[in-house]
Amino acid sequence: MLFVEETIGVTDTAHIPQQRSDLPLDSAVRYAEERHWDVFPGTWLEAADGRETCSCERTDCTVPGAHATGPDWAARATGSVAAVRRLWSKQPRASVLLPAGRTFDALDVPESAGFLALARIERMDLTLGPVTRTPDRRMLFFVLPGAALKVDDLVRRLGWTPEAIDLVTRGEGEYVAAPPTRIGGSGAVQWARRPTQANRWLPDVEELMSPLAYACGREAADERARRA
Repeated sequence: MLFVEETIGVTDTAHIPQQRSDLPLDSAVRYAEERHWDVFPGTWLEAADGRETCSCERTDCTVPGAHATGPDWAARATGSVAAVRRLWSKQPRASVLLPAGRTFDALDVPESAGFLALARIERMDLTLGPVTRTPDRRMLFFVLPGAALKVDDLVRRLGWTPEAIDLVTRGEGEYVAAPPTRIGGSGAVQWARRPTQANRWLPDVEELMSPLAYACGREAADERARRA
């Protein structure tokens, strides 16, 4: 795959708006009330011996403080503000998790590719939904539900495979961590593009696939060159 070099002139700090220091409950209520997203509480971080560990108490936990507490998480997810308040009253520090495949799917890409895609999407004046940035240097682009059924075909039409360019779809049966959820000692999930009235209507995956696949493909090629 041949890439055309272009100058973006974008820095990470220029793209990250200042984050509010909301409590998990405040954010969960806002997601349910303003965005009509279902939410559910996950694990949380516990301080012990000068470090923070996951409330699940597993020493091999891969996402401490940011995963579901049991297999029934999908049934517990709710869009009722009253239910949200009740759930977080039991554990105010619980992470804020959003089930995918209901009101949105999420396209999960490497952070460097995500910033490149953001610049291209905005320059092309395409519709853009909320975008999160995670401590493990990933970015998630929120799109209309059903993306998981379309992505493979769309990416292949552009000359790649999702696996080769590290583009993952989070859809039905999965969930994502939402701000201000903290993941271990690595930091908190943040909004790279926070939910607003302007992005209430999410784009279809087809609208964003070209710039996202381009950015991911370019990042994958750069990574191969670095390893050569």
